Amino acid sequence: MNSAEKLKFMAKVLDEKKAQDIVAIKINNLTIVTDYFLIASGTSTTHVKALADELELKLKEKEISPLRVEGYNSSAWILLDYGEILVHLFISDVRDFYGLERLWVDGTRIELPTLLSEQEQ
Repeated sequence: MNSAEKLKFMAKVLDEKKAQDIVAIKINNLTIVTDYFLIASGTSTTHVKALADELELKLKEKEISPLRVEGYNSSAWILLDYGEILVHLFISDVRDFYGLERLWVDGTRIELPTLLSEQEQ
């Protein structure tokens, strides 16, 4: 599974688990750290944990494990590092405070409808 296919799969998993404001930012031309950020919000810390758990479970079924997970205990911002994709799961006010979308505005933003429509092709 290449990084674009993995990104689409991850977005679908988060959407099915009712994540909010799912967006991907392609940043491979801006940094060597990763190819994509996948950013989503949960309605509470419990929801954010559930999103992280579901994503890990579905990817482990495909034999894909995160390189690292940060922030799981606080659950206000959980980072799952899948190498070419960094997944950022937030509660809404923390997402607004840090504003990753504003910091990476030079990247190519990919909205959820685009991700999901490409998934079906």
